[in-house]
Amino acid sequence: MKRVEKLIEIESLLENLMKQKHEGGILRVKILFFCRLYENLSISMIIEKLGIKKTNFAIMTSSLEKEGCLVIKKSKIDKRCRVVELTEKGNKELEDYLADLEKIIGATSPEIDYATETLDKFLNKII
Repeated sequence: MKRVEKLIEIESLLENLMKQKHEGGILRVKILFFCRLYENLSISMIIEKLGIKKTNFAIMTSSLEKEGCLVIKKSKIDKRCRVVELTEKGNKELEDYLADLEKIIGATSPEIDYATETLDKFLNKII
């Protein structure tokens, strides 16, 4: 149980850290990030990776699309699926946010970088 408790603590601390630099809401940043990270996945697969409700995703992506941060269109691979593509404005907003967060975190040790990579690989395997 100790491992699970530690993961919950880490998630909470990271979310609090990430909220400090973005007044538009952490969900907005997560959607921009996941849409860029998984640009060729269908919307339903991105929602699954994010672990949020379809309605929350739809509301936020609708707002982001109106602001010109992303575009929702049919997949080139499978016309039945819709995919999300970040615009230049969306990429800039995400890059600015990530740069601000990087300044807060600063330089890390190779051990921390290794631990982060290991945790990322592990979580991507089980989710």
